[in-house]
Amino acid sequence: MIRIGTSGFSFKDWVGTVYPDGFNLKDALVYYQDKLGFDCVEINSTYYTLVPDRVAAGWANKTGEGFEFLVKAYRGITHDPFDTRLGPEKPGVEKAYEDIERSVFSLQPLVKSKKLGAVLLQFPIFFIPGDESKNYMLECRKRFEGIPLVVEFRNKGWAKPETFEFLKKNNLGYCAVDEPKLPRLMPFVNEVTSDIGYLRFHGRNKNWFNAPTEVRYDYMYSEDELKEFVPEIKKMEKNSKNLYILFNNCHAGKAVKDAKKLKTMLGL
Repeated sequence: MIRIGTSGFSFKDWVGTVYPDGFNLKDALVYYQDKLGFDCVEINSTYYTLVPDRVAAGWANKTGEGFEFLVKAYRGITHDPFDTRLGPEKPGVEKAYEDIERSVFSLQPLVKSKKLGAVLLQFPIFFIPGDESKNYMLECRKRFEGIPLVVEFRNKGWAKPETFEFLKKNNLGYCAVDEPKLPRLMPFVNEVTSDIGYLRFHGRNKNWFNAPTEVRYDYMYSEDELKEFVPEIKKMEKNSKNLYILFNNCHAGKAVKDAKKLKTMLGL
């Protein structure tokens, strides 16, 4: 099964571009499913804060049967323990393990309603290959017991066969990415390492590093750029039970337009 959606659904700049003028964003999730026709969404707000379980319950209650959520893990799990820029404020992994425990609890409404597709561990560019990093991912796998995990790397040092063998061996999904072709970032690699296939379209805005979010993801894919991915997506579909494709170029609703274009190309 292929599911296509966007990385978020509640943005002020979608009002008047995706949603009608004067639209109340409290109704965005219902509109996203019923009017826009999407059957999955990636939740990015969970990266910035640990949401309470009542929020997850609200997501589950507002969506119909068959709808699924892909939840991006909290930054205290994927980023802060490895960010040397934080200096003395950098938390240890024990704090991250506590955050995992809180995350697992808060996601239970999605688990019980069978609406949790996976948790996305998006590791930053300073999460570098090595035994320490691999052991940390194994600990995450252990502590997120029973919850499907997908790993996204930003550091191109992970783009090697050993990485994908490690993920396969430990039932960790791999998130393939399309993002700017810059020296330090991951290239697109067509790999599926678990039952879950995952592809994120970030856009190709070369103004990536140190750019505000609205600038980094301000990009519209051309028809030809998306067509190049059709055979790649079909390969991923053959190698997975569930394939999730998410557009993260959300600025001014461009993700919605590109997601709809790709759905048409794939005959969905």
